[in-house]
Amino acid sequence: MQNHPNAPKILSLTVRQSLDHDGQTARPLWSVVDGGYTNRTFLKQRPARTVLIGRIRSDAKLYHLPESSQRTTGRHRAYGCRAPTPEQLRQDPNVPWIQVQAFAAGKTHAFKIKTLAPLRWRTAGQDQNLRLIIIAPLAYKLTKNARCLYRKPAYLICTDPNASLEHALQAYLWRWDIEVNFRDEKTLLGLGQAQVRHELSVENVPALAVAAYALLLTAATQAFGPMGKPDQLPAPKWRRKKNRRASTQLLINHLRSEVWARAIRFSSFVSHATPYTKPKKLDPCLEGALFYAVG
Repeated sequence: MQNHPNAPKILSLTVRQSLDHDGQTARPLWSVVDGGYTNRTFLKQRPARTVLIGRIRSDAKLYHLPESSQRTTGRHRAYGCRAPTPEQLRQDPNVPWIQVQAFAAGKTHAFKIKTLAPLRWRTAGQDQNLRLIIIAPLAYKLTKNARCLYRKPAYLICTDPNASLEHALQAYLWRWDIEVNFRDEKTLLGLGQAQVRHELSVENVPALAVAAYALLLTAATQAFGPMGKPDQLPAPKWRRKKNRRASTQLLINHLRSEVWARAIRFSSFVSHATPYTKPKKLDPCLEGALFYAVG
């Protein structure tokens, strides 16, 4: 489903219909996609009351809104003069950076952002006003004493030019959890690795893996809470960093321990204390020293 060209449109339409069915017609739906789905098909056919945030190229051709006094006769222009490309706007020293607070990686960070609105893009059509958001490259270090490195900047567009920058940035950062879900489903649950050829099997096996993954996360949330995690199994000694929430591998190990413990009637580990592995020091002995010297 994630590789289908119309997957975001189908998913957004399904979620939008579900919200309307629950009586939340006034609630906007935020759809965050990567550059592969920021295309003409999704932009022009997105459901009503749906805000799209997607990545665009650094050299995308954007336009200002046309002036009302540009033409008095004939067809009115839909696009005004050329706006700077995202890369040109990022390098423009006359446009200041704005600091926006957002939550990511376990704490709140201050991101530097440049924005420009309203704009129009021929890919989105002449009836949609957009907002361009540029996130400055983030600095990071591989080690504590290493030199400072920088990631690549991010260029985003938002179909709601009046949307709050804090909300738009936070929605884009939360999208990383979706990438983590894809990685866990592929590497841990074997999504896409089943050796099947029948048409129904090809469709049902990935759906079964995703359903099992959803049931695992739902059961963990109900048992341990949104940020809780099981502590029945002792953590390996090489694990120094403690995760803030339960990982998929931890939940799978806990599920295995419950199933296998019930099968072999296993109660718990004998002791969680760290054993003393250093050799015992012997006290000096005069008799032993004499016998050693004589021998």
